[in-house]
Amino acid sequence: MSAIKNIMQKSKKIVIKIGSNVLSKDNGTVNKEVLQQLVEQVKELLDDGKQVIIVSSGAGICGVGAMDKWSRRNDINYKQALCAIGQVELMMAYKEFFSKYGILVGQMLLTSQDFTDDQRTLHIRNTLFTLVDEGVIPIINENDTVSVDEIKIGDNDTLAALTATLWNADLMILLSDIDGVFDKDPKRNKGAALLEEIHDIESLSDRIETGGKSSFGTGGIETKIAAAKKVAKYGIATILLNGKKNEILRKAREGEETGTVFFPG
Repeated sequence: MSAIKNIMQKSKKIVIKIGSNVLSKDNGTVNKEVLQQLVEQVKELLDDGKQVIIVSSGAGICGVGAMDKWSRRNDINYKQALCAIGQVELMMAYKEFFSKYGILVGQMLLTSQDFTDDQRTLHIRNTLFTLVDEGVIPIINENDTVSVDEIKIGDNDTLAALTATLWNADLMILLSDIDGVFDKDPKRNKGAALLEEIHDIESLSDRIETGGKSSFGTGGIETKIAAAKKVAKYGIATILLNGKKNEILRKAREGEETGTVFFPG
């Protein structure tokens, strides 16, 4: 049995982070076909007795889809306004696709302060447990409309790691536009080798080339490794998969797709 299949079968509480690069089309608008397919696969996890929290990027690209005339404006006010508009579009898409199965979704928009203030953190934890226990899927994103450098988490890999540790998850799945961790950048080196199992995360950065990120995302491979390190300290495994591949969660569960597994220390 593959390591990915084994871990996904054993894990009950799963945090799934969906990156902007997974949800975006080449023109920067949201790919609703991909989102619908991911929702179908999450429903299969629920049917198998799993509990799922989704950390979803995509507010920015949904905003561009709705207000394309603002897309090239670099002013921070316009960027935050795009996210305000796009967050509504994103949640409407999640609501539409999950409602086909009679599943409700709940939105949580967070900043770094929510994880450093004990009272706020307690409320987040209690809300998460309440939503999940009642069969509602929490959809978490950074509150981009108010986030500035002082309170910004920065990327949703980190937000997923913070959520996973707060919820005491068994597994964190990062869906990106890459097949996993390679020893070299696969976009520039044809001979790059996929590292399917990583047991020593601490020394990983010394053994691989890092750098680069998607045009629509805020993080690269470094943020994914950092997120895996964060949760590994709490005994949580991480799986990095290519979310652009057809039926990736379903095929990974059946041992038909590869990726990278970060084992906790």
